[in-house]
Amino acid sequence: MGECRVADRETDHRHPTRRNVLTFAGAAGLSLLSAPALAHFPAPRPAERKLSFHNLHTGERLETTFWKRGSYRRSACLDIDHILRDWRTGDVKRIDRELFDLLHDLAQRVGSDAPFQVISGYRSPETNAMLVKASNGGVARKSYHLRGMAIDIALPDCGLKRLHTNAARLKRGGVGYYPNSGFVHVDTGPVRYW
Repeated sequence: MGECRVADRETDHRHPTRRNVLTFAGAAGLSLLSAPALAHFPAPRPAERKLSFHNLHTGERLETTFWKRGSYRRSACLDIDHILRDWRTGDVKRIDRELFDLLHDLAQRVGSDAPFQVISGYRSPETNAMLVKASNGGVARKSYHLRGMAIDIALPDCGLKRLHTNAARLKRGGVGYYPNSGFVHVDTGPVRYW
């Protein structure tokens, strides 16, 4: 009869054991981390970050790994600086490395493997002054392009509206929408939209 009580006690769930309580608490805690809750945690960044570009003015193309083993790769960054140069004057400026990260994350967000089509990267003071004069107020006198902190882009496999919306959702700088000109402006300045 004593064996019967032991067997009943092992299978009797009205008297929870410490193990049952801990198992239940763990399962309840995990259920709090549902898919919507997990969506607030950023996805881990890959060990390598790549970018590819097609400069529409020069015809040049570049595909490179700009981040590897925890740091920016100097030669890749210099190659990106070069392809994003002022195509009118040939002037090269160091491009803000945060812009590389922004572009990488934007491509990941929209699921694109296509090269960024470059409409404008760095602008020399001469080029910017000429564009300010020609645009009748459409180009900023103190543009972030002058600082190497801005780029005007399109992606052949992503509509402009979708590209603009996803760039704005990153909240990593300025985002402008230019559907008539066929590009989206992104920069690493203060967060703002137009």
